[in-house]
Formats: sequence, C-alpha cells, structure tokens
Amino acid sequence: MTLVKSRNKVIFGCLGGVAEYFGWDPTIVRIFYVLLSILSAGFPGLLIYFILFILMPSAEKGI
Repeated sequence: MTLVKSRNKVIFGCLGGVAEYFGWDPTIVRIFYVLLSILSAGFPGLLIYFILFILMPSAEKGI
C-alpha cells in the first residue's frame, strides 16, 4: 500500500490518505490535525498540509 490522497476528501484528501495508509479513522486524524494546528498557532499545520498536497500523488480512479 502506498501513501496517496484519499477519495474520502474533505478538502484535498491528504489527511484521509494518511489515515488510510496507517489504518486509522480519518475523522480522528482530522480532529488531531485541527487541534495540532490550533495549538501551534496554525502556521506549521498549514505548511505541513500544503506540502502533503503538493507531494502526495492522487489515488487512481480505478481503485
């Protein structure tokens, strides 16, 4: 299994893809990400998400 953007998207599918890769619940990953972003003044969380958006390939449509 490779790390790809999920088709279970809220914005770009990056956090859903991370959750699928590790076998975690996407909702829990998203809540953790939001809390991390709020507690770290937002900037590091937004930067990490933007980097994931650029680097992660999209899931193939046939899967």
